[in-house]
Amino acid sequence: MSKAETKTRKPAPKTGDKKKTVAKDRRPPVAIGHVRIETHTVGDTIEFFKALGLRGIFRNDNFGVLELRGGTHLIVSKRDKPVRKGTAAPFDIMVDDIEKAQKKYAKKDFEPSEITSGSIHSSFYIRAPSGHKLKITSSHAGKRAV
Repeated sequence: MSKAETKTRKPAPKTGDKKKTVAKDRRPPVAIGHVRIETHTVGDTIEFFKALGLRGIFRNDNFGVLELRGGTHLIVSKRDKPVRKGTAAPFDIMVDDIEKAQKKYAKKDFEPSEITSGSIHSSFYIRAPSGHKLKITSSHAGKRAV
């Protein structure tokens, strides 16, 4: 190593130094761990949520686990009878761009409803293979990490 390289090079932090080399995690310190939906069509319901953008984690004939942004798991479990068509899903799905999501889901033949705007969120609905009416909602997190 030349003298010039020695002078311009900064020493590596010593073990025990108080300086952090990692950016501070700005996400909230807690998250929802698991939400559940029961369906008579486990496979179709899992494929539907994967098409929405969830990541598949585990699957068998009676049970599945999918992952959402932030690590929340959606548990898809078997029920004997179909739910009554139009039954509200026990949760909603939040997206960053509601108009883009509506167009994307229309191209996938999910038949999204019109977008309606409330005092905080805009939203639309699609029907899951389970018979549930699933609300797709706009995010208002802005540039905050979630």
